[in-house]
Amino acid sequence: MTENKISVNSRAGALVDQLLADADRLRIAVTKGSRGETLIDAGAKTIGGLDVGILMTEICLGGLGHVTLAPFAATPRWPFHLTVRSTDPVIACLGSQYAGWALSHGEGKSAFFALGSGPARALAQKEPLFQDLGYRDRADRATLVLEGDKPPPVEIVDKVAHDCGVAAERLAFIYAPTRSLAGGVQVVGRVLEVAMHKVHELKFPLARVIDGVATAPLSPPHPDFVTAMGRTNDAIVYGGLAHLFVTGPAAEARELAKALPSLTSRDYGRPFAEIFKSFKGDFYKIDPSLFSPAEAVVTAVESGETFRAGQISQDLLDASFG
Repeated sequence: MTENKISVNSRAGALVDQLLADADRLRIAVTKGSRGETLIDAGAKTIGGLDVGILMTEICLGGLGHVTLAPFAATPRWPFHLTVRSTDPVIACLGSQYAGWALSHGEGKSAFFALGSGPARALAQKEPLFQDLGYRDRADRATLVLEGDKPPPVEIVDKVAHDCGVAAERLAFIYAPTRSLAGGVQVVGRVLEVAMHKVHELKFPLARVIDGVATAPLSPPHPDFVTAMGRTNDAIVYGGLAHLFVTGPAAEARELAKALPSLTSRDYGRPFAEIFKSFKGDFYKIDPSLFSPAEAVVTAVESGETFRAGQISQDLLDASFG
């Protein structure tokens, strides 16, 4: 495995320091756990907000991406879009942002389960995905983002510290539930990552994706978990647009554009919450190809040709967002 000199944990750590320094303005709560780890509540028992959600998303990207919130004309009823761009979308999205580290402890009502995303994954190397990426981080601090409403128990803290090879007091955990403003932002802010994950699933050579930008509408929060989860997914599946810049033959760029959009899925066409309920809450029965932006644009940089496929669905966004 080739060691990349860019450290996603070091870069994200600088953003964590910024978050901590501005905790009062961002309306978050910062505490220390029993092992000395830093626990950051960005929306569970705190108000949080859009600003901390944007910063969380950039932390998830390992400091290799930029996130902005601005009007976008394609969805006039839901005009404000989160736009994510990265000059290293493979490492930013797949090596850091992707929620691929399953963490669990205990059973019953006291059980803890969360999917970890963010740069700590690149230290722990627990996922087969990293063999395909050929990337391993080296850093003396680590940050993990958890989509949930409570901090990790000490057993999870110990596991993460051990697997990342860092002292527990050099760990930072940021958590926020999907129903919160910050939690919703950081999920919708995965629109580029979802596109990159689909690229990987399609077995298009990742090294040929040299730049990327994607946008999706800011979904309104909802106190019900399934509804909130559905809205954040629908923002991408029915309202997301990803533009990738790739090297290699134009014909292969054309085929990538055709295969990327969500409408290629057998489950396309209903709000995500309905789909989820129809499978009785079994997330893994949903067609994986649904998890894609609504529209894809792929530019073959060596020929200058650009290919488009898919479409944004205003009607399905309206059905989901209310």
